[in-house]
Amino acid sequence: MEENAEIYRPSPVVVEAANIKEYNQLYKYSVENREDFWAEQAEKLFWHKRWDKVLDDSRKPFYKWFVGAKTNIISNAIDRHLATATRNKLAIIWEGEPGDVRTFSYHALNREVSQMANILKAMGVQKGHIVTIYMPQVPEQVFAMLACAKIGAAHSVVYGGFSHEALAERINDAKSRVVLTADGGFRRGKPTQLKEIVNKALEHTPTVEVCITVRRTGQETFMENDRDYWLHDLKALPIASPRCETEVMDAEDMLFLLYTSGSTGKPKGLVHTHGGYQVYTSTTHRMAFDIKDEDRFWCAADPGWITGHSYITYAPLINGSTIFLYEGAPNHPYPDRWWKMVEKYGINILYTSPTAIRGLMRFGESWPKKHDLSGLRLLGSVGEPINPEAWKWYHRLVGGGNCPIIDTWWQTETGGFMICPLPITPLKPGSATRPFFGNEIAVVDDHGVEVQPGHEGNLVIKNPWPGMARTIFNDPERFRKTYWERFESQGWYHPGDSAKMDKDGYFWIIGRSDDVLKVSGYRLGTAEVESALVGHPAVAEAAAIGLPHELKGNSIHCFVLLKTGAAPSRALEDELKKQVADQLGAIARPEEVHFVESLPKTRSGKIMRRVLRAQALGQDLGDISTLEE
Repeated sequence: MEENAEIYRPSPVVVEAANIKEYNQLYKYSVENREDFWAEQAEKLFWHKRWDKVLDDSRKPFYKWFVGAKTNIISNAIDRHLATATRNKLAIIWEGEPGDVRTFSYHALNREVSQMANILKAMGVQKGHIVTIYMPQVPEQVFAMLACAKIGAAHSVVYGGFSHEALAERINDAKSRVVLTADGGFRRGKPTQLKEIVNKALEHTPTVEVCITVRRTGQETFMENDRDYWLHDLKALPIASPRCETEVMDAEDMLFLLYTSGSTGKPKGLVHTHGGYQVYTSTTHRMAFDIKDEDRFWCAADPGWITGHSYITYAPLINGSTIFLYEGAPNHPYPDRWWKMVEKYGINILYTSPTAIRGLMRFGESWPKKHDLSGLRLLGSVGEPINPEAWKWYHRLVGGGNCPIIDTWWQTETGGFMICPLPITPLKPGSATRPFFGNEIAVVDDHGVEVQPGHEGNLVIKNPWPGMARTIFNDPERFRKTYWERFESQGWYHPGDSAKMDKDGYFWIIGRSDDVLKVSGYRLGTAEVESALVGHPAVAEAAAIGLPHELKGNSIHCFVLLKTGAAPSRALEDELKKQVADQLGAIARPEEVHFVESLPKTRSGKIMRRVLRAQALGQDLGDISTLEE
C-alpha cells in the first residue's frame, strides 16, 4: 500500500506559520548530539537545581535522566505561569455531557489544585505515597492528578469504566491509602455508578483508609462513616487553604504509576518520573503540534489513559496552552456533538483516535458539514494505525483539506510521541511518518538484522529517551524481560509492534506483533486486512483474526460492523472477500466474513482480537475487565 501512497504536501500557509521549518538537519543533530539536544530542551523549563548529568546509562535498561536535578512538574505546569500574563489565561474549558460549562484560568487552576493538595495532606498523604484516582472526565480528575504531584505523592489513575475487580487489583498493587472518586458521570444521557463500583472494590482493598468523592450526578450513594468524605464538604473546612507549597522533588522521583490495560496477563504498573517526563512530553507537544499562544487544544482522550496524562494534563499546561475537556460520548445527543463544540469554543487543534473517527464516519458527511470547522489548524491521531480511508475523511471533512494530520505512534511505556510528523512533513495517509527528534528507530528481523524497505519486521528503538518508563512497579525483572530481553545484546527497546519502513524512511505500523497473521507462510497484519474492509463504502469497522487451518496454518476470519443503512447479505460477504483479495492479494482473501452489531473493545478503543479468537475457538476469554461492554 505504501509504495503507491498519495502524498499530501503542507500548504505554503502551514509552512510559513510553522515554528520548525526543516526536519532533516535538526533530526541529524538530535541523534548525533542526543544529550546536548535534550539538555537544550530542558533549559526551556524551570529547575530548582540543575542536573549534574543529562543521562546515566550505567545500569541498562534502568536509565536515569537529568541526574541530580531538583524539580517538580507542577513548578512548570502551574507555578511559573503565575508570574506571567499566562496567569489570567484560560487553562481549562470543560463541557459536561448535559451541557454545563466550567472554565478555569491558570490562577484559578492553582487555587483548585492547592486546595485539593491541602486536603490530601490533611488525610495523611505524604511524599512517596500512591493515591488512586477513579473518576469521570470532570475538572476534578485533572486537579487530583496535579494535587498529588504538587505534594510529591504519585497518582495512579484508573479509567472510570473499569470493573470493581480491575480497580481493586490496581489499588492493591499500589497499596493506596487514599482513593479519589465521584458519585458518577454522564454517558449517553445516563449517570454512571462510579461510587458503587468503588464501594465494591473497597471490600477487597485492606490498605484504603480514606475515600474522597466529588458530587457530579447527585444520585444517592452509600457513604461509610470515617472513611468516605464529600469533596465539597472538605473544601468548606479550614484545611482546604488555597495556598500550598510545591514539594521539591528529585528528577527521578516517581510522578505517576499507570497500569497498561491488561489485555495480556496481569496489568503492568509503569513508573514515570518528574524530570525526564516533563521535558519529553512538553517538547513533543510543542514541536509536533507547533503550539502557539492562542491555541485551544483538545485531546479527546480520557485522562485515565497515557494520552490523557501526557497531552491533556501535563504537556499542554507546561506549554501554557488552553485545554478543552468534554465529559461524554461523541455522538450524544446527536452525531455532531464534537463538531458543535469545535465551532463553539474555537478549537484549533483536535487530537483523537481512529476508532472515534470511524465511529463518526458511520453517520455520513452531513453532520460535520453543518458546522464551521475552519478554525481548526491541525488534526491529530493516536492509539492505533489509522486506515487511509478514515485519514482522508478526517482530512477532507473535518480539516477542510487544509489541516495536516499529526499521526502519532507511541505507548504508555514511552511517555510521549516516538514517531510522528511535524506540520511541515509531507504526509502519506496511514503512515506515522518519521521518528521524533533524538530517536533512532528501525525495523529488524528476529535476529536484529534490518530488513529491506517495504518488508515487515519488528519495530525497535535503539536509544534511551527522557520520557521512557523507568520500570514496572515492584517488578524490575518483568520490565527487563518484557521490553528489553528480545534484543538485549544490541541494547534495543522492543515495543511489541510490527512495522514496515518504505524507501522514503516513512514508518507504517502494522499492529501488535500478536496481531500478525501467518497464512501459508506469509505474514499479514490485521490492520492491513481491516483497512481493506473499511475501504468498502458499506463498512464502518472491522476486525480480523487468524484461526487454525489444516492447509494454510491459519485462515483469516473477519468481523464487520456495517454503516447505518447497509444490510448484511451473502452478496456483500462475497464482495468484501473480493475487495480484500484485490487489495492485498489472493493469499489474504478471508475464509469467512461475519456481520456483527458490535466489536469487543478496551475502554481506550482498541479492538480485543484475542477475545474474538477465544470466542471462535470456544476457549476461556481470559481477563476481560478492560472491555467496554
